[in-house]
Amino acid sequence: MRAGVVVELSVRAVFHAVLVGSIYLLFAGHNQPGGGFVGGLLAGAAVALRYVAGGIEEVRGLSRLKPWTILGGGLLLAGATAAAPLLAGRPVLESGYLSADLPLFGDVKATAALPFDTGVYLVVVGLVLMIFEAFGDEPDDVVVDLTEDRRRGLWGGRGNRSQEAP
Repeated sequence: MRAGVVVELSVRAVFHAVLVGSIYLLFAGHNQPGGGFVGGLLAGAAVALRYVAGGIEEVRGLSRLKPWTILGGGLLLAGATAAAPLLAGRPVLESGYLSADLPLFGDVKATAALPFDTGVYLVVVGLVLMIFEAFGDEPDDVVVDLTEDRRRGLWGGRGNRSQEAP
């Protein structure tokens, strides 16, 4: 087996387990160590594994949404959760909770920290995806033609007449 095949198969086996671990950290964060930021970092590490195994196209195939949409949605969710208590005349980020008895899960308690942490999680994941989008392409894919800029004097090369001596 080639090293590339081993890496690809290993990443495929580990990727979903790392994402499940990041979701666990997201949900456990308001009662135990973890939270949206740490869970988002772990999800970002899973995205980095996919990048190592398959390149930028593998990362782009992870989500139908653009990275800035994920980041913006997370920022909106975290901001709305933080500001929601203001509507009731309470301080910013005041936490409330909801308790429900679900048939399969039993007694479940959800706090206002969960949607806030989810927003932070989405911001971190969106930022990681944006970083790979910005820096993940191969340098050979980008072709820059400066001849037109040189001719118009925008690049500072020989065609820039504004810098010549009178």
